[in-house]
Amino acid sequence: GTRSSSESNRKSPSRLRRTCRAEAGMTMTWLLLLCLILLFGGQRSSACPDLCSCKDGQVDCSGRSLTSTSIPTSFPSGTISLLLHDNLLTTIPNQLLDDLTSLRSISLHGNPWVCDCGILYLRSWISRRPSSLVSHPRVSCSSPPSLRGRMVEHLTEGEVLESCQYWYCDLALASVVALFVFVVVQAALLVALIIFLRRFETLSKEAKRTTEEGFTAGDAHRENDYEHLKDSSI
Repeated sequence: GTRSSSESNRKSPSRLRRTCRAEAGMTMTWLLLLCLILLFGGQRSSACPDLCSCKDGQVDCSGRSLTSTSIPTSFPSGTISLLLHDNLLTTIPNQLLDDLTSLRSISLHGNPWVCDCGILYLRSWISRRPSSLVSHPRVSCSSPPSLRGRMVEHLTEGEVLESCQYWYCDLALASVVALFVFVVVQAALLVALIIFLRRFETLSKEAKRTTEEGFTAGDAHRENDYEHLKDSSI
């Protein structure tokens, strides 16, 4: 018993050392992964977008036929000047410009801005931009027709929400029409099913009656034959 106790005591420190080394290895692995994430994340945030050209803090994305879906998802964090004019932008994705704390000038003119619900972010961003930020004054709506030519920053929230309501009304109307068509189709299928079941029931009754008549006629015929044979034998 003393020998086994001493052997277990000798094994315990080695087991403890192995456990400590394993935990230290896992900790180092997690730290390495964290460093790689921070490194590549920082490089990505400072990288120039593929569709733009960058030089001395200026990011030039003008005249690239960019749309609201093809616009870069991020810009270098140190961007001082951002050129987005003469593209096909209708909206700016939410939070796209929020991290550009070093931005001093931006150009947004020459785009077909659609002043509906999607313009709310750009309108809000322009209205709260610092006074030191220089931007082109002609950021105007191209649609809807009721707001064409209006400056985005001068739009009232009611005007924008009114255009949103038209969109929601169209969606609601389309949903109601689709629901009506669905109900009509279901009703037609139900009527067709009822007609089929009734016809099937009628055919089943006719088949049953025909079968019973056949059995009755057969029995009568056999009975007549029996009577005929009986009379003949007498």
